[in-house]
Parts: sequence; structure tokens; C-alpha cells
Amino acid sequence: MPRSTLTNAERKAYTDAVLCLQAKPALTDQTLVPGAKSRYDDFVWTHINQTLTIHGTANFLSWHRYFTYTYEQALREECGYRGSQPYWNWGKTAFDPVNSPVFDGSAYSMGGNGVYEAHNCTNALPTGLNCIPPGQGGGCVETGPFKNMSVNLGPVAPTLAVPEVVATGPGTAYNPRCLRRDVSVWVSSQWTTDKNSSDLITQNTDIASFQTAMQGDFASGIYGVHTGGHFTIGGDPGGDLFTSPGDPAFFLHHAQIDRTWWIWQNQDLKNRQNAIAGTITLNNSPPSRNGTLQDYISMGVNAVDIQIGDAMNTLAGPFCYIYV
Repeated sequence: MPRSTLTNAERKAYTDAVLCLQAKPALTDQTLVPGAKSRYDDFVWTHINQTLTIHGTANFLSWHRYFTYTYEQALREECGYRGSQPYWNWGKTAFDPVNSPVFDGSAYSMGGNGVYEAHNCTNALPTGLNCIPPGQGGGCVETGPFKNMSVNLGPVAPTLAVPEVVATGPGTAYNPRCLRRDVSVWVSSQWTTDKNSSDLITQNTDIASFQTAMQGDFASGIYGVHTGGHFTIGGDPGGDLFTSPGDPAFFLHHAQIDRTWWIWQNQDLKNRQNAIAGTITLNNSPPSRNGTLQDYISMGVNAVDIQIGDAMNTLAGPFCYIYV
């Protein structure tokens, strides 16, 4: 469901379920990942552990579809959530995200912006192009349901330019800290508008061009809606490729990523339902074989493995959902 159509009670039921998941003990082996303290951290670690093989790869869309679905199932089965996973329709907030119902800091939001902390620009792209101008955040989120949240894992590849946010190695250690955001209209107004989404869907007729345009053409300084959504949120862990699921807004963003793929697929199901392209390493570095529908998607301790081919249809395999 679009988050914008949920009642305040439904919005609070969702964030209450997230807080519940953050209060449940982790299933991850503590001898291997001592920083994973909660069931929520289990999802963050799963993403950290596979980051270099689930972005810029053949399984980017299918992996994140199953990841978001598995997270929704945990909210429902372990925390009594009775709704569906809401998606963040970026276009509705693109020109004023910080004052939108998603990030306005009310009790029914996904938490507010971080408090202002002076910082330099955020280098979101590996090329160094288009360093994001500092916004009015950068500090801890002190409003909304996640104002007391502890981020436990990472950072691994931080982009927020504040002295307190420093890489800690592979992300396994316990490093409790506040949730930080630097919500950016500079990013959202350029890369997450309705036109960005409609152009992505209508101007890319094959899966290779579609997923490349979605994830961004970094050599040209183009963010795409995927990178654009992440750096609308920014901060720590939201601006870290590895630890970004540590910000609860991640799952609303990736539900919208999945919805956008679903819409694209449904324009030509015969040719797009099972379309796959790309290799099994990030931007084919190091060089690797092409991914196939028979490759497996792993959710670690969170769910059973499935093949990519089982994640191509939202009405088959483990799934039974559509977007409205």
C-alpha cells in the first residue's frame, strides 16, 4: 500500500512493529557478528554480508524483492503486524521531503530529519561527481518513533561527513550510536520525481537498460531513483551502501523500487517477467559470469534460500501480492 493512504493508526501500527523487531534478540551467530543484537540487526547484517554481490548485479532487483518481502513477513509473524509493507511514493515528497508526512518527525512519521550539525558535502557517487550539498540535518534523529533507536552495525562505507561517523571495518562489531539523517531536497527534486519514475519505466525496454537507469549511471553523475531515494534520506546508516537497511525508511524505499520494477514488468509480461541481465559481482568487478534464473538468493537466518526464477513473479513462488 502507498504510505500516503494509510491512516495515522495504520502508520503507527507499522512503526510499532519495527520497534518490536528491534527489541527481539538476534538469530545471527554472536561469535561471528557480535554487533547484531536484534532481529532487526539480522536483516542489516544480511545486507552488509552480501553488498558486493547484490548491487550492480543480475540479482539486484530479485534479491531486494525477497529481502523486503522477508522483512514484511517478520513484522507480521513475529510482531503481530496486520498490514502490508507500505511503499514510499517518491514523487509525492520530491519537492519538500523534510516536511512531508514521511519525514516530518510526527508520531506517525518514519522519524524526522537529523538535528543540524555542520558538515561538508556528501560524496554519494564513487566517481566523486555531484557531491551533495549539506542539508539542514546531519545529526541525530530526535523526533518521531525512532528518536531513541540504536544503530548497532557499521559504518562500513560512510558518506556523511561528520567526525563521529567513521568506518569500523567489515561491520561485524557492536557500535551503538544514534540514527542520523540529512534529508536532501537537492537530491529528491532531481532524481525522485514522478517524471523520473515514468521516464525510467517508459524509456527502457530491456532489463539491462532499465536496471542500469534505475541504479544510476555513476560515470555520468546520474543517480537514478535508487541512489536518489537513498540519498534523499542520507545520513548514517542511510547513506552507507552496506548498512543502509539500518534506517527503517530503507524498506519503504525498496518497496517502491520493487513496485517500479513490477510496473515495468507488467507492461510486457511475455518478454519482461523473467528478464535478467548482468553478472554476479558489483558492476562486474572483479569480472564474473552472468547471473541466471537458477542462481540462489540467500536471506541468511531470515528465510530459506530461493532461486532468482522464483522471485520474478509477485503472484508465484513464495509471494502472493500486487501493488495498488
